[in-house]
Amino acid sequence: MKLRTGPLMAALALASAAAHAVPTFDQVRAVYRSSDAELLDRHGEAIQSLRIDMAVRRLPWVALNDISPALPAAVLQAEDQRFYEHNGVDWSAAAKAAWDNLFRKRPRGASTITMQLAALLDPALQPTSQGRNWSQKWDQVKAARELDDGWSKQQIIEAYLNLVSYRGELQGVGAAARGLFGKAPSGLDLSESVILAGLLRGPAAAQKVVAQRACGLAHELHLPATCSEIQLRVIIAMSRPQLAANLPPAPQVAQQLLTRSGQAVRSTLDANLQRHAQNVLRQQLTALNGRNVNDGAVIVLDNASGEILAYVGNAGGREVDGVAALRQAGSTLKPFLYELALERRQLTAASLMDDAPIDISTASGMYAPQNYDKGFKGYVSARTSLASSLNVPAVRTLMMTGLERFHERLRDVGLGSLTQPAEYYGYSLALGSAEVSLLELTNAYRTLANGGLYGEATLLPRAAAAPRRVLDARASFIVSDILADRAARSLTFGLKNELATTFWAAVKTGTSKDMRDNWCIGYSDRYTVGVWVGNFDGQSMWDVSGVSGAAPVWRDVMDYLHRSQGSRAPKAPAGVVRQQITYQPAVEAARNEWFIAGTESPLIALVQDGQRGPKILYPGDASIIALDPDIPDATQRVFFQAQAGRGLSWQLDGEPLGQASVSYSWRPTPGAHRLALIDANAKPVATTSFQVRGTERQ
Repeated sequence: MKLRTGPLMAALALASAAAHAVPTFDQVRAVYRSSDAELLDRHGEAIQSLRIDMAVRRLPWVALNDISPALPAAVLQAEDQRFYEHNGVDWSAAAKAAWDNLFRKRPRGASTITMQLAALLDPALQPTSQGRNWSQKWDQVKAARELDDGWSKQQIIEAYLNLVSYRGELQGVGAAARGLFGKAPSGLDLSESVILAGLLRGPAAAQKVVAQRACGLAHELHLPATCSEIQLRVIIAMSRPQLAANLPPAPQVAQQLLTRSGQAVRSTLDANLQRHAQNVLRQQLTALNGRNVNDGAVIVLDNASGEILAYVGNAGGREVDGVAALRQAGSTLKPFLYELALERRQLTAASLMDDAPIDISTASGMYAPQNYDKGFKGYVSARTSLASSLNVPAVRTLMMTGLERFHERLRDVGLGSLTQPAEYYGYSLALGSAEVSLLELTNAYRTLANGGLYGEATLLPRAAAAPRRVLDARASFIVSDILADRAARSLTFGLKNELATTFWAAVKTGTSKDMRDNWCIGYSDRYTVGVWVGNFDGQSMWDVSGVSGAAPVWRDVMDYLHRSQGSRAPKAPAGVVRQQITYQPAVEAARNEWFIAGTESPLIALVQDGQRGPKILYPGDASIIALDPDIPDATQRVFFQAQAGRGLSWQLDGEPLGQASVSYSWRPTPGAHRLALIDANAKPVATTSFQVRGTERQ
C-alpha cells in the first residue's frame, strides 16, 4: 500500500529526522492535509468544500470516537488480530508466515497494523515493485516498536484508518465512507465495515475478489449478512461515480476564496441564510419554468459593514456566476438619475413631469422611449415617475442632468463595468441599457441605504473601513423615501404586490430589453438584497415582469432577514424639510412632501405649453460632452434642443446658427463653448455653457 501524500510524508520525514525518532501522533495530525479546502461561514460552520489536490482524495481527519466501532473491529480481524497484545510486531505471526512461505509460491506477509502505519509515515519504508529488502524490513520493525512505545493503541488505529488507502484515489476513512457509501464514518454498518476492511490488502482488486474477502470476514465475525447481500453492496459501492456532496453548495464563493488543500477559510456568509436564499431561488425558478426562466442569482449585503451574507451565483445546476456576470440593468439605474437631479436642484420630488411621447434626435437616428405598458400617463410628479418606473420622464430627466454627468455618477457608486464613454450608451442609459453585475448594482443600492456613503463589499471579515461620500445625503434620503412609497408605485404596480413589505423597505425592479433580464434590488435599515432572474444564454423570458420574476425571491429573503426584528425608516438628515403641497390643476392629490431646504413650494402649478419661457433643454449648463473615438469626426453630431424656441435663434460662441423652433444638428469641436437663445434683436434670452472633450484615436 502506497501513501500518495508527498508533502505529508516529506513533512513527517523532516520531523522524524529532527527528533531522530518516529513522529508523534500530534505531529502526524498537524501535517495531515485534506485534499479539499473548506469554506466556513461567519460562525465557523462548513458550508462548501472544494477539491484542490487532484492526486488523491482525502477529507478532514476523523477522530476514532467519530468512527463506527464496526470498522476497527473488521480491520483488526482482517489485518491484526493480536493488535492489543503485541508491542508493534507480532513475532508469532511472523514465524508462521516465514514457515508457510517456504512452501508457497506467493509469499504471505505478517505486517501488523503498527508496522503498516510505520511504512505509511516513512517514505523510506515503502516497498518497491520487488517488495522490501531485509534492511527495510528491519527498519520497519524498529519503527513499529517505537510507535508502540510512544503512541497509545487508540492513536495507532486512528492514524491508520485516516492514512491508509481503500480504493482508487480514496485515502482515509472519511473519503472512503463518503465516496463508497455516501455517509459519514460514524454511520458505517457491519457490512460496509467488512467491505472496507476487505479492500486494505488490495485496493485495486476486482469486485469479485473484494466481495469474497468481505464475505469471509463477515463469516469470521458471525455477521447476519449473506454473501449475496455483501456482493450486492460491493457492486453498488464500486459503482459510485464520485464523492457524495453533503453540503449546500456555494461553489462560486469557494472558487474565489479557496486556494490550498486542507485550507479552511472563514467567510462573511451566513450558512442558514445561504441555504434559505438558494432554496427560495430554486423554488421560484421551478414556478417560472413554464415562462422560459431557467437561471437566477441572489446576493445579500450587510449595510453597515459591506459584508456579503449570502452569495448564490446560480440555482445549483450551472457553472456560471450570476452574481458577477454582466447583464443589462433595466430600470434599476433610475434611482441614481433622480438622485442626481435632486442633488443639483433641477427637480424636486413634487416636480411635475410630462409622461407623453417624445422623439429625441441622436447621431444614430430618432430615439422614442416608451413605458413598459406601452401607455402614457400625462403629467405626473417626479415621485410617481420614479416609484412607478415611467420611462419618458426618466429620459427627460437625463436630458436635464446631462448624459456625461450621469455616466460619471454611475461610476461613482461603483458601476465599474460601464467602461464605454457616455455617448456609447446614449439616452437609453436612463432606462438601463448598460450592463452591470448583480454584485456592483446591489452595492450601489447599499450606498443609497447608507445615505450616500460608498464602501466596498467583501466576502472576508475585515476591519471597518471609512466610507466615502459619493451622493448627497439629502437627495439620497428623498430617493429612499420614494422607493419605499407603495402609494406612489401603485400607478404601475398596484397596492398589493411582492414589493409591499410589512416593514420599511425601499425597492426597485427592472426588466431589460426583450425581457432578457429581470431584477429586484432593495434595502431595509440593515440589509440590501439583490435578485436577478433570466437565462444565462440570453434567451428572452415569456411575460415576466419585475414583480412576478425576481421580486418574490427578494420578498422572501427580506422576510427571512426580518423574521424577528422590524426595519425602521431612516431619519431625515439636516437640510431636508417636509412641506404640505397641492397641485393646480389637481393632477395628484395634496400631500406632505420632502424637499431639500430652499426648493420647497406649497403650490405646484402646471404651466401650459404656451406659457413656458424660453429654455435650453440640451446641452445642460456645465455639461461635458465626450467625443467617441470610434465614430469618424465628420459624422459626429450634437443636437441642440430648446423649449419655447419659436421666433428665437441659436447662437454658439457669438456666431448665429439657425432657428431654435427645431433641434439643431451641430458638428462638435473640442473646447469650451457658450450656447445662447437669442431674439430678433440678437439679445440672449437663455444661455448655457458646456465643454466638448476630445479623444485621441489609437
